[in-house]
Amino acid sequence: LLMGFLLQVGHEPLPPTVGRNVLGRKVLYLPGFFTYARHIVEVDGKRGLFRGLTPRLISSTLSTITRGSVKKAFPLEDMEHVSNKDDVKTSLRKVVRETSHEMMMQCVSRVVSHPLHVISMRCMVQFVGREVKYSGVFSAIGRIFKEEGILGFFVGLVPHILGDVIFLWCCNLVAHFINTYAVDDNFSQASVIRSYTKFVMGIAVSMLTYPFLLVGDLMAVNNCGLRAGLPPYAPAFTSWIHCWRYLSAQGQLFRGSSLLFRRAPIPAASFPLD
Repeated sequence: LLMGFLLQVGHEPLPPTVGRNVLGRKVLYLPGFFTYARHIVEVDGKRGLFRGLTPRLISSTLSTITRGSVKKAFPLEDMEHVSNKDDVKTSLRKVVRETSHEMMMQCVSRVVSHPLHVISMRCMVQFVGREVKYSGVFSAIGRIFKEEGILGFFVGLVPHILGDVIFLWCCNLVAHFINTYAVDDNFSQASVIRSYTKFVMGIAVSMLTYPFLLVGDLMAVNNCGLRAGLPPYAPAFTSWIHCWRYLSAQGQLFRGSSLLFRRAPIPAASFPLD
């Protein structure tokens, strides 16, 4: 959790190492998961790996409880799952209805849990500047309210919600069309393939919507008084769109998406590899 977010903010305390790609050419690789973890332990001890865990767990709990409450308050009456016997219009209508209901639950749960998500991000990013500004959940709530008001708890919310909505619709609709038009009912393993289609599409679509997650997380810590949210790590963004454009111009919209094989962004030719 901590390592992923530190990579998102661009914190690279360790130098790249020389390696070879699949073609045998020398390239520079940034430290991976285990090397980065050892560095955190050396600096912060084993407890450092769990920075921001408490507010993150509370955030996840709030999200789960909220989804359950919304589902009970606004049940999708007579929800019928898509069947192979449905015609095209009927099956598409069911998918749209189910996705709309799921989107409503996700958006409400995101709004409720986002304040704790912001606190979690700020607790974690203090590793960069060795700060202790956010030392606990309740003190963090008081500090954010005092310095930024209510809106301070919802910075980065919009890109997160957009990412959630795009993910749900793309995943559900694409999986539906693949199951409907690409999987032949005469194939003996058709039902097995259909059961895994949505899972596979979820992985693919999550990569496409990753920039929304990145921008939302960066906005949660931007210009909040912590070193990682200020230059030289990042400008003081005026909006999440400003943040998106900045990352896009730098070719960094997928920064932190990989924890294992991370190529250095600087061309290998710029370094002495021998």
